[in-house]
Amino acid sequence: MAQAAGVSQSTVSLVLGGKWPGRVSPATAAAVHDAAERLGYRPNPAARNLRMGTTRTVMLMVPTLIAPFFGSVHAGAARVAARHGFGLVVYPWPDDAGPADSPFAASREAIDGILASSMPREVLAGFPGTPVVMLDSDPAGAETTVNFAVADGMRAIAAHLGALGHRRIGHVAAEPDQWTFQVRGAALAAGVAALPGGALTRAVTSIDIAAAKDAAGRLLDAHERPTALVCDDDMLAAGAYKAARARGLDVPGDLSVTGMDDVLLATALEPELTTVRLPAEELGAQGMAALLELLGGGRPPSRSLPGRLVVRGSTAAAV
Repeated sequence: MAQAAGVSQSTVSLVLGGKWPGRVSPATAAAVHDAAERLGYRPNPAARNLRMGTTRTVMLMVPTLIAPFFGSVHAGAARVAARHGFGLVVYPWPDDAGPADSPFAASREAIDGILASSMPREVLAGFPGTPVVMLDSDPAGAETTVNFAVADGMRAIAAHLGALGHRRIGHVAAEPDQWTFQVRGAALAAGVAALPGGALTRAVTSIDIAAAKDAAGRLLDAHERPTALVCDDDMLAAGAYKAARARGLDVPGDLSVTGMDDVLLATALEPELTTVRLPAEELGAQGMAALLELLGGGRPPSRSLPGRLVVRGSTAAAV
């Protein structure tokens, strides 16, 4: 190309790299671009990234691809990544499967950083030295975290049910040993304890509708059944609906039910679900922005995103 344009290779590099203004004349730059067009030259991003020591690729690690919540996290992260010329690959790693093995022969040669959503830190032991931003994770660690204010969400649910006269409250609790579920459980317990005469019972379940139905059923079969079930996420709430109806209980006439996340399922249920809206797409977007800042040499602060209680038809006054 240098020969075709009648210039040196260094001049070609300056022009095609966009660094020619003030160093090469406009006429010379035009000659290089004309030669590139005649010869059908197309830049090779992979080769350029290899030369620069970067891949411009980030890995999003999630515990499952089934839950719609993580699809929204991906959408937000991918939007910000694309805006800055980065690619995003998704790597599912179940929470209970132990430390993750890198899917790459040499992870530092394949990815620049990791977004880990709702994952324990131990999973990342196989990626030493790789920049990480944790999403929906314990803020006490060394990494930058972007979280939801889940404790505030649970307190809002407890206050809402308390105002409706509920005192016997059941907690359909998610089984994974994750910071976010630990915080939800503790905040709910404190909120119910603050209600005059408040009593909390709990059944633990995997995040699965059929399993949640069984867990909710155990609560509803108690001698003094709860008048409300608080579920750690909307999928568990769907199981609670099934358990109620299997026992001839009307939602919300006989039993109020709440969830958390406000995924599409919340409005597909009948009646529509009272839940806390957690901005999953914004979580992914802010997490990616923080990771890009980290990759650029910055020190992004940890942050927490507020949720919002959305009251719908699944809660009513206690009977």
